Amino acid sequence: MQHYFRTKDEMLLHAFNRVSTHIRSRIDERIRAGIEHRRPISRVMAEAMAELIPLDETRRTEFRVARAFAGRALDAPALAEVDIETARGLRQDIAQAVHNGKECGEVAADLDPWPAAVRLAAVTEGLAMQVYRDPAGVNGVPAAELTASVIDAELAAVFTGECRQYAEESGA
Repeated sequence: MQHYFRTKDEMLLHAFNRVSTHIRSRIDERIRAGIEHRRPISRVMAEAMAELIPLDETRRTEFRVARAFAGRALDAPALAEVDIETARGLRQDIAQAVHNGKECGEVAADLDPWPAAVRLAAVTEGLAMQVYRDPAGVNGVPAAELTASVIDAELAAVFTGECRQYAEESGA
């Protein structure tokens, strides 16, 4: 490894970037499928958020890499900036989805997308840690079921309406 990376930080940054690219690719595929199959934004969001939860070995490995990176970023300013920008990007993507939900009627017109984005990002990050610690689930509830339940409940608080986008398209 030493002749590929000069420092441990370079190695962590490389691993983090690869993991981030893989996760983004899966989320982008969820979005493409959602558009193709005319799913409500809230459903696409649920699927995208679940990609960040360590429910299988691939996502558990990605979670470990992200945690190692975040831990090191506490003491390495260059890594901290990447960590901060990654978190900002996630909030931006969520805020955009909430804004899009407002346009199609799934989200109340007066809801501010940014607090909703912070809340949904925080819930996702916290849920990821809970699932990582208890991969079999909690109190007899399997991790995948628990994840779906928590994500659905949080999204239901934001996406309170029905999507009119596809109804309008099919009626035209």
